[in-house]
Amino acid sequence: MKFFADTSDLNDIKDLASTGLLDGVTTNPTLIAKSGREFLPLIAEICKIVEGPVSAEVAATDFETMMKEGEKLAEIAPNIAVKVPLTEAGLKVCKELSDNDVMVNVTLCFSAGQAILAAKAGATFISPFVGRLDDIGQDGMQLIEDIVTIYDNYSFGTEVLVASIRHPMHIIDSARIGADVVTCPPDVIRKLYKHPLTDKGLAAFVEDWKKTGQSIL
Repeated sequence: MKFFADTSDLNDIKDLASTGLLDGVTTNPTLIAKSGREFLPLIAEICKIVEGPVSAEVAATDFETMMKEGEKLAEIAPNIAVKVPLTEAGLKVCKELSDNDVMVNVTLCFSAGQAILAAKAGATFISPFVGRLDDIGQDGMQLIEDIVTIYDNYSFGTEVLVASIRHPMHIIDSARIGADVVTCPPDVIRKLYKHPLTDKGLAAFVEDWKKTGQSIL
């Protein structure tokens, strides 16, 4: 499974990249707004830090403008994945860009039917939002399972990128189902390190080592 960081914070991206755990980055207009940075230079900086795909989202909603924005974003770096909404216009842009060997991340997916359309349009990634479905009383992980099954049935090349991750169990469940990618806020990725028995065991080892009076260095 690939780990993408869902953030535009350069410090978080650099820190996670240094662990070797980071396979890519996803951004969206909300994250860019929170950063207070200029969009295009920020995306260019992220692309220099991360070798894997960096999703940069178009701002328009009509085909012509989205297409122009997508082409401009794709020029930033070879690892750009142009992010488009799962709308009729967005899928037309997806098809055009994909035919020109540009990676495309189709976002705001909330149904298996939508995911089929994205795969047919040549999407590199489909981003179903599990947390937002959970918020309205639906089963977000069931959607992931449905999409993975359908894609496997027809050998679609589109990767299932689980988005709107809220907690570590979303990551574990996604891995169990067989999703290709999870994109998570940095704090959720870091929660995977944590377990009370690890902390307890380490504290005991440290205390026992002190009793020996020895030093490795």
